[in-house]
Amino acid sequence: MTMNGWRRRAVALALALACVSVAGLAMGQGALAADAPYPVTVSNCGEPLRIDKPPRRLVVHDLNMTEMALALGLRPVLVGVTGITGWYKQTGEALLRKLDGVPELAPKYPTLETLVAARPDLFFAGWYYGMQPGGEVTPATLARHGIQTLVLTESCAQNRADKPHATMDLLYGDVLRLGQVFGRSAQARQLVDGWRARVSAAARPALAGRPGVFVYDSGEDKPFTAGRAAMPTALIDAAGGRNVLDDLPMSWGNAAWEAVARRNPQFIILLDYQNGQGPDHLERVLREHPAMRLTDAVRNGRFIVLRYAELTPGPANIDAIEKIARALRSAR
Repeated sequence: MTMNGWRRRAVALALALACVSVAGLAMGQGALAADAPYPVTVSNCGEPLRIDKPPRRLVVHDLNMTEMALALGLRPVLVGVTGITGWYKQTGEALLRKLDGVPELAPKYPTLETLVAARPDLFFAGWYYGMQPGGEVTPATLARHGIQTLVLTESCAQNRADKPHATMDLLYGDVLRLGQVFGRSAQARQLVDGWRARVSAAARPALAGRPGVFVYDSGEDKPFTAGRAAMPTALIDAAGGRNVLDDLPMSWGNAAWEAVARRNPQFIILLDYQNGQGPDHLERVLREHPAMRLTDAVRNGRFIVLRYAELTPGPANIDAIEKIARALRSAR
């Protein structure tokens, strides 16, 4: 090649690199490459939500939904989180490291003023996961300020007269929706396929009789627990057991101790809070209760300790299923 040829090639290469550099700067923080054309429309508590372009500023409420966003690689567009440190949840150092530099806008529920000041395109939250019916922060109030809301599907049951039986599609579907909204459908499908494979492996071999499991979140006069529409029902089913309260037409709520004791759970899931009301305290309550102490689970000490993020829809659900399945099989 002649010297002039080398010069022409060098100039062409420099121009190409410059174009790549400019494109990279244009993407920068707050932009992601999309794998599908826009607009896209996803179901949002049964209503269509149209997204005209990939959101560039995302605020997420709660541990479980934050972990979904991080699993999909949405850290570059994450401009704030809420509800991470204000409750007594096991947050974990790994998550806090991933969120380094992302401000927590509110330790518990955000105000409308707080969210508007953060200027998000999208708020990913749920009913009783950052929003309350008739409250200050709702999809309708945020829409007046140009903020769209992606609603956690499990939470939609709170506002429905019928309470559908929870399945793993609550997690899989929300991750696929989130992927579609941000133009990361291929990555979302890859995540879900991997989770399905792990759940399938955890469920083998099949258990005979589907052991009964009770979810004990908190409460002494009445237990706060999971009914048929809450995520733990899906986790227990996937692990080969059955939520003893899956006939109760509710999501999360209170039940009667007598109703739980009559169903005689073989295992009890204890929620691991950090407020002195954690699994040790919950176990003492059960052992001192005149009816619950006679159940198979309490008499045999069959307790399964899980974190908040493992029991609410999110990537940690897969670890939870594996833990529950191991416990159920260990007692055969």
